Amino acid sequence: MGIKWSGRYEGYSMGHLKKDLLSGIIVGIIAVPLAMSFAIASGVKPEYGIYTAIIAGILISLLGGSKYQIGGPTGAFVPVLLGIVLVYSYENLLIAGLMAGIMLVLMGIFKLGTLIKFIPRPVTVGFTSGIAVIIFTGQVANFLGLSNMQQHEKFHLNILEISNHLTTINIYSVLVAIISLVLILMTPRLLPKVPGALVGIVLSSVIAMLFLQDHVATIGSTYGAIPNTLPHFQIPEITWERIYLLLGPAFVIAMLGGIESLLSAVVADGMTGSKHHSNRELIGQGVANIVTPFFGGIPATGAIARTATNIKTGAVSPMSGIIHGVFVLLTLLVLAPLAVHIPLASLAPVLMIVAWNMSERHHFLHILRLKSGDSLVLLITFLLTVFTSLTFAVQVGLILAVVLFAKRMSEMLIVTKVLPDLNTNEGKLQADIVSNTNDCPQISVYTIEGPLFFGAAQTFEQAIMKTVHYKPSILILRMEKVPFIDSTGEEYFRNIVRHFKAHGGEVFICEVQPSLKAMLERNGLLHKIGEQYFYQQTGDAISAALQCIEQKQCIGCKHCAFRECQKLSKEPITKIKEVVEIIG
Repeated sequence: MGIKWSGRYEGYSMGHLKKDLLSGIIVGIIAVPLAMSFAIASGVKPEYGIYTAIIAGILISLLGGSKYQIGGPTGAFVPVLLGIVLVYSYENLLIAGLMAGIMLVLMGIFKLGTLIKFIPRPVTVGFTSGIAVIIFTGQVANFLGLSNMQQHEKFHLNILEISNHLTTINIYSVLVAIISLVLILMTPRLLPKVPGALVGIVLSSVIAMLFLQDHVATIGSTYGAIPNTLPHFQIPEITWERIYLLLGPAFVIAMLGGIESLLSAVVADGMTGSKHHSNRELIGQGVANIVTPFFGGIPATGAIARTATNIKTGAVSPMSGIIHGVFVLLTLLVLAPLAVHIPLASLAPVLMIVAWNMSERHHFLHILRLKSGDSLVLLITFLLTVFTSLTFAVQVGLILAVVLFAKRMSEMLIVTKVLPDLNTNEGKLQADIVSNTNDCPQISVYTIEGPLFFGAAQTFEQAIMKTVHYKPSILILRMEKVPFIDSTGEEYFRNIVRHFKAHGGEVFICEVQPSLKAMLERNGLLHKIGEQYFYQQTGDAISAALQCIEQKQCIGCKHCAFRECQKLSKEPITKIKEVVEIIG
């Protein structure tokens, strides 16, 4: 795999350990309530989220490609995991997570980490905002304390479920949720270094325990006790039928996990000036997701908010992430019995704030205001994420983005017929010189600008063929600004060459880039055209073309497109006869 570990702990000292210890503990304090919240929102028991934060958190820091990455359960996974649990069951979620881990490792081994840069921003913003909407609305029931609610895979069904049960609203749950929300929002302003989520959950839980006991739903009343023991090793029942059934969900988990972790690593790079190793990060994420299911943990990825907190609190190495995992483990062993008293209404505002922060509303509105193709991609990806599935949304979003990109690139292709401006000493080639009274019947010169790919190849062929209906003897193509040709462009180019050669003409190529010439040599076009017809300068191509034309047709021609035309068109009658005898 070629993984290099140098630099991760180079020059590490006791002072660095103290900084990592502090940041690891702070991030660990934040991770505990989030891990439980994400697990509950994903349709599984809260302890499974804690197991994930412990095992995946340690392994991602130990094996990943970012020095500052904090891994664990994240909000981005919530709608995906909930859908898998509702449709396939929790045990199948474990198998899907394991398969996703294997996929991530393979992606890292085959160096696919850099592919994230090919995912357009409107697509990522669209599905991230869609996920945020699903998470936010998914907590409305807990915030309001609605009873007898059933979770559905589809967004609109969940909204109908909420509206049908609004009469069961619990005023005590609303009160607890508001207290938690206010504390979460106010704590950063009053105590910037204290996690607002922790303060909100702890204080609102204490108030509920003292004054509202048995009036609000808690973790204990809904999910039972949280065991304060180490997670047990268990092997899911894996069959070929299950593997085939879960290929789609596993692929979604792998793709989303890879995207989320690499985005988080990029954020960390921006905050620290460091540079992550994308393929190693995928391998680390993969190993973590392979191991975690054997202990009941749900899929994990890099957590942007926790990674940012890790950096802001002074982390200097992956040790802070390892310490964060150990702290969550100690919290499980010591404080798990107390977690059963946490009201679900206390956790709801935590996830609502997470959803609000991950919604990327500023980027969403900015792209929407552009009123461009990107706005369309954004809106469709967002709506499909909310109302269908993340998989379908990303697929459609990427296809739309590719189509719009191809359209834009095709519009960039410019095919212009040009002639030298004889009024200047340089004789610069210009398009506005060409007219009905100033054009050469035997030589056509074109400037091609832009890529000749599938979206523009037909435009290229049509632009050439429509304007050379009189079948000139020589076609000169100036291709200095053609960066590449794909197989479709090659085929249309070949048709032009074939057409001209069939009518006794030749195609001259000039000013072609070395990389493009090598491409033409590989696909056989260089041989088809003839290497002798490739010229470094347009002037050389024109001079050679003038030697190849039927000069008897120049006699009496009034176009005078080139400097040599005046001499060729005014030959004396005796010279004309000699020329006719020689040529004809």
